Amino acid sequence: MRFVDEAIIEVAAGDGGRGCVSFLRQRFQPKGGPDGGDGGRGGDVVLRASLRVATLADHSYLRHFRAQRGTHGQGSNKTGRAGQGKVVEVPVGTIIRDQETGEPIADLAVDGQEVVVARGGRGGKGNRHFVSSTHRTPRLAQPGEEGQKRTLHLELKLLASVGLIGLPNAGKSSLIAASSAARPKVADYPFTTLVPNLGVVHLEGQEPFTMADIPGLVAGAHQGAGLGLRFLKHVERTRLFLYVVDLSAPQPLSDLAAVREELRAYDPALAGRSSLVAANKMDLPQAQENLGPFQREVQAQGLEVFPLSALTGQGVPELLAALAGRLGRQQGEMRLEQG
Repeated sequence: MRFVDEAIIEVAAGDGGRGCVSFLRQRFQPKGGPDGGDGGRGGDVVLRASLRVATLADHSYLRHFRAQRGTHGQGSNKTGRAGQGKVVEVPVGTIIRDQETGEPIADLAVDGQEVVVARGGRGGKGNRHFVSSTHRTPRLAQPGEEGQKRTLHLELKLLASVGLIGLPNAGKSSLIAASSAARPKVADYPFTTLVPNLGVVHLEGQEPFTMADIPGLVAGAHQGAGLGLRFLKHVERTRLFLYVVDLSAPQPLSDLAAVREELRAYDPALAGRSSLVAANKMDLPQAQENLGPFQREVQAQGLEVFPLSALTGQGVPELLAALAGRLGRQQGEMRLEQG
């Protein structure tokens, strides 16, 4: 299934059923009075976040969602049946906005979280409600209300514990493959990764955490160059950044500075987010030559460096342990703040 992170859908709640005009007619009670029942309420349209859904691809094809209308009231004071609601599943991390006004409706960031995006119409009242001392035989009933109709803009922002950030061919997809059961496409040419890849890391004695590799950034990504602008939004929810640098490149320090600058230009608040650096491709001689100067300079900037080779697995366990430890400390700090 292709990765789609935006979609526009149309939702329509069910109309309410109309009220009934009816009079009781029974043996020995020929003038029993009005007994028209109320119409049933229309069904709501509900959007629900689900881990079973990973992309908005389905909603780029199936765009129209309608709930059932309520049935009409009947005689003998019988109320119409309420219309069945329509539940639409979307990926966890979906932001919902009104397409016409741009107004935010909900941010479904938790599995199972729901929001009613279109409310069903109220059922009309039957003629039994309109009896008065001067009007004993009302021959009127209310029509049902129309259900809400809306056009919604859905935007998916991935929820990941660790975001892998780096230039094309830095080895982010290879690191995802070496760290988890994910098997992203890996090849030796720029922009192999055209969509974000997610992997779940399981370490003994540690809580599992998710890693996402953000498609390669280039200079000017925050202005639309390369693939960066489309996918930079996915780093906004990431708790921890892992900068992946090809240490065999001619100027690895400049490469790291370039991607950090793109993040800062996209959103200055991202510059201060907790970060580590993965010095990748240590299986190559040039990377080993570059390690010393690179490590000294980056550590002087307050960033911890982890030499590794995603290809051979060298240094990967140490990096994953450090990521798990940093995430665990963040979780502990959050609990203290909430307490």
